[in-house]
Amino acid sequence: MTICRIDPISDERWRLLLEKHPDASIFHSPGWLEALRRTYGYEPVVYATAVREQELVDGIPFCRIKSRLTGWRLVSLPFSDHCQPLVENSDHLQEVLSAVQEDAKRNRCKYVEIRPAISDESSIVASTEFTKSNRALIHRLDLRRSVDDVFRGLSKQCARKIARSGREHVRCEEGTSEDLLKKFYYLLLLTRRRHQLLPQPLIWFRNLINCLKKELKIRVALKGDTPIASIITLSFKNVVTYKYSCSDARFNPLGGTTLLLWRTIEDAIAEGARELDLGRSDYDNSGLIAFKDHWGATRYELDYYSYPAGRKQRFSNSAVQITARRLLATVPDSVFTTLGGLLYPHVG
Repeated sequence: MTICRIDPISDERWRLLLEKHPDASIFHSPGWLEALRRTYGYEPVVYATAVREQELVDGIPFCRIKSRLTGWRLVSLPFSDHCQPLVENSDHLQEVLSAVQEDAKRNRCKYVEIRPAISDESSIVASTEFTKSNRALIHRLDLRRSVDDVFRGLSKQCARKIARSGREHVRCEEGTSEDLLKKFYYLLLLTRRRHQLLPQPLIWFRNLINCLKKELKIRVALKGDTPIASIITLSFKNVVTYKYSCSDARFNPLGGTTLLLWRTIEDAIAEGARELDLGRSDYDNSGLIAFKDHWGATRYELDYYSYPAGRKQRFSNSAVQITARRLLATVPDSVFTTLGGLLYPHVG
């Protein structure tokens, strides 16, 4: 079997594979990969097998990350909750990952990481040199039901918050305008300070809007003219992904985030979506896990694998958090956002 390395942004064969593959997600899309390239300078590459160099049989996208702080590595994919290998069977998975390993050795890569949405641990561990490096949860909500059926599956707490937002006359705006982006980012800065994390750079969200176009939507909840909560969702085929969320904690009792997510569900069902991907949750984030449980979503294990064994990314969110804690009390927003922009390219 011959493994080829292609540019997934310019090679039309990758788009054609995504159109027909049932496990393809927004994180495989050329738009998402282009946003990563524009913002952080990562080089996307797909390791794939092809039939007579025309049609791709399968493939796994990676980003080549070259950092003086964190080293040279291959990640599938940075800042992505998951990225399922689009392979036909375990033999193809082994062949593709073997080629990735050989490139990593030849280029003295610090490590390689894959983030499958559906873990085939027996094939990955038994047939390759990859080992489990991290474990998290992912929540998925089945939307192949009526709106009323989905609402009946919500917790009483969710239903109460939706009702209260109505009584409080919380209104919603949606789109991708610069005004909505500024409202979202204002709330993001509040949220990242609250959680003691540096913010993603504003240019990341601008690039996502420009590269994903209609596949991205910003929703903002307002009390009067004051933005109180915002979310960003991504759409691909018949799956809607809840990717970013932020709020002004002073207004959290009004249920702004809950209202926005419910509006997302209503729209997704009306448009024929079959699933809401509520995204990754670390096991130590009990509050986030509980929030997603309230929607009646099903939990699934999310396992990451790395090569060589024992090599994990150390300069990650923990490092971001330590840095942020030292700076939160003193730096203005302009410095806060600049530091995030400087640090995030080394984190992916």
